[in-house]
Amino acid sequence: MPKMKTNRGAAKRFSKTGTGKIKRSKAFASHILTKKSTKRKRGLRKSDLVDSANIKSIRKILPYM
Repeated sequence: MPKMKTNRGAAKRFSKTGTGKIKRSKAFASHILTKKSTKRKRGLRKSDLVDSANIKSIRKILPYM
């Protein structure tokens, strides 16, 4: 069988934690920041984990992660 291709766009957006969970960055933090509160913007800086409903599809497009 040939090698599976990794989705390069997804590879740049997700990383693996030490325990094997998939880490992601939060959306809505790049522009139109004036109307967002400081507390909200500070929360958007932190990373988050991929929801259990999406893990199967993420693992499919990132086969070697």
